[in-house]
Amino acid sequence: MLPCPIHKLTGFDCPGCGMQRAAIELLYGNIWESILYYPALLPLIFMFAFLSLHLIFKIKNGAKILKYLFIFNAIIIFVNYIIKFIEI
Repeated sequence: MLPCPIHKLTGFDCPGCGMQRAAIELLYGNIWESILYYPALLPLIFMFAFLSLHLIFKIKNGAKILKYLFIFNAIIIFVNYIIKFIEI
């Protein structure tokens, strides 16, 4: 796996730390382990899939839905980062 440059330089996890391990666990079919490593991975995959569909099919209110999905993902990433930071 690729090392996180922010973690190597500072010693602290970045907001994306754990995504690589979560993706590998998801590829192996271990959904729960994937969620434990990085809770925002599945919502991010859903958001990018919806974005692709919206760009192809011009879904009505798609931009508004994407805005809310982005906010939802940002909240998950932020809360996960704070929880990881507190646990250190």
